[in-house]
Amino acid sequence: MALPAYAGPLETTWYYTFRFLCACIFIFLITPILVIIPLSFNVEPYFTFTQGMLAFDPDAYSMRWYEDFVNNTQWTHSVKNSFIIAIASTILATVLGTLAALGLSKPHMPYRSLMMGLLISPMIVPLIISAAGMYFFYSNIGLDQTYLGIILAHTALGTPFVVITVTATLVGFDQSLVRASANLGANPTTTFFKVIMPLILPGVISGALFAFITSFDEVVVVLFLAGFEQRTIPRQMWSGIREQISPTILAVATILVMISIALLATLEVLRRRGERLRGMSPG
Repeated sequence: MALPAYAGPLETTWYYTFRFLCACIFIFLITPILVIIPLSFNVEPYFTFTQGMLAFDPDAYSMRWYEDFVNNTQWTHSVKNSFIIAIASTILATVLGTLAALGLSKPHMPYRSLMMGLLISPMIVPLIISAAGMYFFYSNIGLDQTYLGIILAHTALGTPFVVITVTATLVGFDQSLVRASANLGANPTTTFFKVIMPLILPGVISGALFAFITSFDEVVVVLFLAGFEQRTIPRQMWSGIREQISPTILAVATILVMISIALLATLEVLRRRGERLRGMSPG
């Protein structure tokens, strides 16, 4: 929003000071992430900028670490595991979280605040505690070091994001549409898929994307539950840092940053679409 013409000296000072502070905070947060991108093209096996890179010498830049990532069987196996686990856990988290949000949106739902607190507790409890608890529980029932165990663990971590986003979408939902659908003879299943689902779809997709990102980037639970065959990209990066420092990690990190930017851009588009569907102007 532009500065009003009638703004006084104090308002003008705060207008520019506030934006300067926001820019400083943004630079502080984003710079460590952006630094890894040029370093991933370093021709030398170092985590620092060489003299050639600083001089923008073309010979100082190379795609060798991306080629190493593509040709390394451990990395490709980790990529496959990450996508399999993330997609499966996202589907489960989306279904369970959407059903939970629909139940919590009912005004006659008993102990609604308590149930909401329990559902979002994985976001509040420190991850190391959740991972340790899952390890002891899954090891007793034989689900540790299995794909199913990791998928269920990531489902538990991703479900709160779906619950929150879908619940926020249902806040502005007009319940009279459901009653009108029932009056016209539609059964609950038809009402859900023809009336409710199209209106809450942006929130459902947003929650699913959050659940996918949570699973795709999660490393603590994987360290506790995964064996060698179930290692994901974050686990492989962790092992690479401990065992062999290689700029291949920077190449993988750059790819993950690009994926995250694409998903966040998708979330913003969905947010604006959801506001338009609810009669709100995007902001």
